[in-house]
Amino acid sequence: MARKYLIETFGCQMNAHDSERMAGLLEQAGFEATDAAADADIVVINTCSVRERAEDKLYTRLGELRQLASEQGHDPIVAVAGCVAQQEGDALLRRSPGVADLIIGTHAIRRLPMLVDRAAMERRPLVDLTLYEDVSFPLGVTRRADPVKAYVTIIEGCNEFCSFCVVPYTRGHERMRPKADILAEVRDAAGSGHREIQMLGQIVNHYTAPDDPSCDFTGLLEAIHDVPGIERIRFASPHPRHVTDRFLGAMTRLSKICRHLHLPVQSGSTRVLSDMRRRYTRESYLDLVAKIRGTLPDVALSTDMIVGFPGETEADFEATLSLTAAVGYHSMFSFKYSPRPNTLADKRLPDDVADEEKTRRIVALQALQREIQSKLNARLVGQEIEVLVDAASRRRETELSGRTSTNVVVNLPGPAARIGQTVRVRVERAGPHSVWGREV
Repeated sequence: MARKYLIETFGCQMNAHDSERMAGLLEQAGFEATDAAADADIVVINTCSVRERAEDKLYTRLGELRQLASEQGHDPIVAVAGCVAQQEGDALLRRSPGVADLIIGTHAIRRLPMLVDRAAMERRPLVDLTLYEDVSFPLGVTRRADPVKAYVTIIEGCNEFCSFCVVPYTRGHERMRPKADILAEVRDAAGSGHREIQMLGQIVNHYTAPDDPSCDFTGLLEAIHDVPGIERIRFASPHPRHVTDRFLGAMTRLSKICRHLHLPVQSGSTRVLSDMRRRYTRESYLDLVAKIRGTLPDVALSTDMIVGFPGETEADFEATLSLTAAVGYHSMFSFKYSPRPNTLADKRLPDDVADEEKTRRIVALQALQREIQSKLNARLVGQEIEVLVDAASRRRETELSGRTSTNVVVNLPGPAARIGQTVRVRVERAGPHSVWGREV
């Protein structure tokens, strides 16, 4: 019988894509997927360390696996991969003794099948945190979990060193994938029926092709736009200071690029932004938003926001609320600040905002954002909109779910055969997080 694997993913889209790559590698090595840890010969926990809560989930899950082994006698190889693995290394083995067999850093996931075999033979903990420089990886390895949308990494690592961010320490410095490799992967995804490409990178709009120095991020967008079979192109996340007129011009004229731009701001206070090392001000960010809206009036903007950063005063937080109201984001990822190991903020700035105050601020910010989203979605009621159906609805068995070009979630009744198709939907009702309608 084939050995079985289970991969559990915590964190961002890049982590989700790394899990797809690991699944492909394991299947090429003869493993089969399972949904139950009790049936798995190898359990991989792919971790995120951007937020402290994700780390807590890891240790909770390791405790559950230890209990499973104790109660049922089932003792799979347990591998911890991703950013927490890279960050903690051997310390994971000390904190959870006797549970983890493999600690696999962010650069070492291509070695997963070999390390699994070694762990099975040697039955001793193995750690690989080597910072391998090569960012090309074999075409066809990825086992894509989504039949409609394909993640494609274009950059790994980051050189920005924002003071709150652990990514440069867990994923290394910025490394660009060759343009030829990216396009080959996009063509392969299109050939297997994927209609939407989502390019991934810590700062995607800083891309320059190592095999074609004349090709910047805009040039890559143009090249992917020409691939037959691809209907939509998304990307996450650009950095505000790398948004150029050339890039905005491409968004205007290239019809496959979705009318959605994720533009992380992190704070509405110039003083806090300076402490965060974001390298722009509140004023310059709002000027950029005005330029974007002037060039792309139909674009939907989303963002990331942190509350309770060290030294954030009530006035700083009010600046965040006023910026949120002024921009009118279509969606937002918001977080309470938590110190991340090795970051500049953790080393130099005291975490001096009380947790109760962080909670009050995040609740107020999310209430404001929910009100903004409700109003924006309500404007769609009665309109006909184009929706790429990408999944069965999570809420009702008889419904489907999809997204507009502006990234609005749309629920609608219909058969599963519609998944992967673009349909026109008349919106009948709206909420803060999605709208509901019927196919025209």
